[in-house]
Parts: sequence; structure tokens; C-alpha cells
Amino acid sequence: MRLVIAECQVDYTGRLTAHLPWARRLIIVKADHSVSVHADDRAYKPLNWMSPPCTLTVREPAADEAAAVDSVDSRISQVWEVDSPGGDHLQILIGEVDLDVTEDLGADPGLQKDGVEAHLQELLAENPETFGAGWTVVRREYMTPIGPVDLLCRDAEGTYVAVEVKRRGEIDGVEQLTRYLDLMNRDHLLGDHVDGVFAAQQIKPQARTLAQTRGISCLTVDYDALRGMDHPEDRLF
Repeated sequence: MRLVIAECQVDYTGRLTAHLPWARRLIIVKADHSVSVHADDRAYKPLNWMSPPCTLTVREPAADEAAAVDSVDSRISQVWEVDSPGGDHLQILIGEVDLDVTEDLGADPGLQKDGVEAHLQELLAENPETFGAGWTVVRREYMTPIGPVDLLCRDAEGTYVAVEVKRRGEIDGVEQLTRYLDLMNRDHLLGDHVDGVFAAQQIKPQARTLAQTRGISCLTVDYDALRGMDHPEDRLF
């Protein structure tokens, strides 16, 4: 992992455009080649980023490039160009650098799910009909280049479906599934298209809205019913 604290100006072009004017920020380059730009707020959320797979090219500024940036040509020491296969582009102009360190963090064992979340994944794998009639589970913990998706399933039509399981469904979980789907949809072995399902005991409205905009289905799961603890005969109503 490389950590850089420096003055920078950031411009993103792709599905939309975004501009970050000159300021002192933290830039993180991870071993998976992802690049993210952070301010000293917003907790862990970056101001802008490029998810893997992407490529980073570092070069010296061109003469006309420096002149095009309002009176700050003397600040520019490097230009970082980050590109994705889909055509997204992130340009970072680097000015004065305060810190530039690289550390090898080694292999990470991954997130250890809590008992409820792990058991929920297991129960859904054992009961694929929860998603719909004719569904089957192909594999649990299906590995992608950036980590395992909880369940790889097939629906009644035979389409592959990636299922991400959470105890509480929040925006981060939708973003995580989106990254998995982006990579899986480039794998010709999985067919023309891989669908996504975000499954959780509770799904926040913001996460549900984001999932809908990404074409991801949401499923609220009754954990007690899956465990066999929900007995309708014991209910008064």
C-alpha cells in the first residue's frame, strides 16, 4: 500500500464529471491498483476513487498542461493518470509532497463475519428457494479478483446471480456487490450477464434506492423463519 499526502487537483471523467480544486489530501494506492483520494473528514469515504481493475501511469507534466492550470504551474511535480477498462479516467495533478511511503501489508485473512451473518449465509445456501422457485446454489464464497461474493446462484432461467449477504444492509454492501458484479460481468465463463441480489435482515432505504439504480434486487430475509424458529401455529394473529 502506498500513502501519499500532497497538494493535489483531481478531475474525473466517465459516466459523469467531477472536479476537486487544489488542496492538501491523502492519496491511497492499494495492491489491487485501486486509487482513492481522501480529505480529513467523511470517515473512511473517499472524495473520489477508481476501483480495480484499473491502471496508474505517473508522468511529468507537459508544458502546456501546467500553463492551463491557473497560475499554479510551479506546483505541479507529477501527473497521475488512472484509467479503467470501461473508459473512466481520473487525473491527479500532484504538487508539494509531504509524505510518500509504501508498505507491504502482506496477505489479509479477510473479514470474519459475525455469527448471525455467517449463519444467514449458510441458511440461504441450504434454502435457495428463498430467492425464488427453481433457484440453485452453484458455490459459496465464489472468488473474484477482489474478494469472494457470498453466494453464486442460478435462477430458474439459468442466469448466474451473485448474492451478497449482510445482517444489516447498508450502502457499503451495495457498493461491494457492485464491484463484484463489474468484474463478474467481464467473465465470459459466467455468460452474457450476471444479476445481483442484496440480501439482509434489514435494508436501509438509502441502500435499497442505490441498489435499484444499479439494477440490483433486494431481499429482506427472516432469519428466525430460516432457522425454523418461526411457528405460525403459535401465533394469535
